[in-house]
Amino acid sequence: MNDRVRLILDDITRLEVDAIVNAANRTLRGGGGVDGAIHRAAGPGLDEECRALGGCETGQAKLTRGHRLLAGWVIHAVGPIWRGGAEGEDELLASCYRACLTIAAERRFGSIAFPAISCGIYGYPIPRACGIAAGEIQAFLRVSPYPQRVVLACFEPRIHAEYTRILGA
Repeated sequence: MNDRVRLILDDITRLEVDAIVNAANRTLRGGGGVDGAIHRAAGPGLDEECRALGGCETGQAKLTRGHRLLAGWVIHAVGPIWRGGAEGEDELLASCYRACLTIAAERRFGSIAFPAISCGIYGYPIPRACGIAAGEIQAFLRVSPYPQRVVLACFEPRIHAEYTRILGA
């Protein structure tokens, strides 16, 4: 595992990092899972700021302030809904990670925390999603000094176990 990548089993809303990634829906208006948890923890200011952004396309990401979170920023990434793998889901998921990392590098964030994008209600197979995430993060970190640290924040033990297997953590 890259020494700039850290794997933890924790609630992403409680992390003290420069930015956390929200596994958002296209409206950016909150929903279930990690998206709902981030919106609840950040408070109503996050919803107001997201409303002004006008949504986000699948595979892309947008930045807001962290409001009441310990993280100063939230990068909202819209992952694909799993439809069997023949509709470009892998490239869209990879694009989410690259978009988030690009924002972090442009802003020179020292640290960023990712949830397992698309692994909840979007139904992405966990081994496949974790493999894509790990590959994109490691490739990005090979060519960019920022972010200096990436945290893979796993809320579920089975996702943590899959990352442990993939990364040899």
